[in-house]
Amino acid sequence: MLVVVLLAIGAGLVAWKQKVGGHTEPMNRITKEEIELLLENAGKVNPMLLKRLAESPEMKKQQIDNLKQLLALASEARKEGATNELHIQNELKNIRAEITATSYDKEINKDKGPMPPFGYITEEQTTAYWAEDQNKNWWGSFKDKIGFGTGNHEADFQKFLDTKIKLIKEGNPQMAEREISEEEKKQARDFFGKIQIYEREANVEVDKSHPSQEEKDKWNKFKRTTDLQVKLQQAQFLAGIASKKLTDKMKVTDEDIAKYIAEHPELDPKEKRTKAEELLNRAKGGEDFAKLADEFSEDPGNKGPDGKSPQGGLYKDVAKGKMVAPFETAALALEPGQISPDLVETDFGYHIIKLERKGEKRGEDGKLADTYDARHILISNSVQDPEDPMSRPQPVKEMVRAKLEASKEKEVLDELLARNPVEVPEDFNVPAVSDEEIQQMMQKQRPQMPQPDMEGPDGPPAPESKKPEPKKPEPKKK
Repeated sequence: MLVVVLLAIGAGLVAWKQKVGGHTEPMNRITKEEIELLLENAGKVNPMLLKRLAESPEMKKQQIDNLKQLLALASEARKEGATNELHIQNELKNIRAEITATSYDKEINKDKGPMPPFGYITEEQTTAYWAEDQNKNWWGSFKDKIGFGTGNHEADFQKFLDTKIKLIKEGNPQMAEREISEEEKKQARDFFGKIQIYEREANVEVDKSHPSQEEKDKWNKFKRTTDLQVKLQQAQFLAGIASKKLTDKMKVTDEDIAKYIAEHPELDPKEKRTKAEELLNRAKGGEDFAKLADEFSEDPGNKGPDGKSPQGGLYKDVAKGKMVAPFETAALALEPGQISPDLVETDFGYHIIKLERKGEKRGEDGKLADTYDARHILISNSVQDPEDPMSRPQPVKEMVRAKLEASKEKEVLDELLARNPVEVPEDFNVPAVSDEEIQQMMQKQRPQMPQPDMEGPDGPPAPESKKPEPKKPEPKKK
């Protein structure tokens, strides 16, 4: 008897390690069969995606690169010891349970009509699940201890909840002091119970002997698809952890930008600054500011509603906080009629500013707010990337920042892939999709508009009066 018990305990420990460890396969490879299975499932949701993928070698290569980076980031997180942390281990297990339960829900209820996730689980089922803790005899408790039982549901839920809260607070420091309410805890408990019910049912369905080969094939495919979804979702979770640590290496500082511009004198906007200084001197010398703005300003905001009529550089009723900070600080330092004595430089270029009015105006909420009117001449410092003749002109600092960020990102990712070699096949087949299949999917996804009852007891309904659309908030002016 002692030998039997010891063997049972040993087997139980193995089962327990597999259960809490989640998906333990190294995340440094994905097979051709897995990619094709992934595409097959994606095609059921978005056949147009498969059509574009089949027609575009560039898009196919981009997807391969994305997979490589995802798996390399996940491997990096493992290498850095993320999976040694208890709450990370717990979340990997949670991911497997949630995806298994969700996939099972879709599989067994796919022909029953629309319903929220786990909507077909009855209250009786959830009540029975939570009652299992109280209904155990000594044998059930013993099986829990050796890893063959159903576990303590309340303790498992608390571990689930603690893990989720810890991850939320790690990801959002603003939530650090937030306490979960009883209603939120109740919702989480209900969600957890339903996940456990369907995960258990799914595992039973996959493991049991099915009478027909068709059923065996169906549930074998379900298991392969679910395992793949788990693998990718766990990789995404771990990749997010690794990404946070790599973000600092990709940051571009103002010093980096200044150094790059100094090394590339062709990007130095000194000629534009000279032009702006000449205009500033003319304005301070008494020339008509509005005429100078209409003739020389490169601000697209100096065009009227028709996109053509010049506005003399005037911005009326500007609320505090609407303009970029350097512009507003310079404008509000003036008295009406004054011109800023110096050029005001922002990322958009060189600004010449004349204050016309300071005052108040009642806003849409009925409250008075400080406003001002200002005229403005902009000499833009936008340039086109000399290495990319197809790029659009943009402010020099913005262009340089984008170039440096792209360069640093490539450098970091190349180093990442060198440290974490991954296997992603490039010769996979993209399932063929016909135009008819695309049309059918679009028709299925198109929302059905309810038909109004045109002949009610009081005759046809009166047409609705069209309400004016609310004004959209204006972006900060450049």
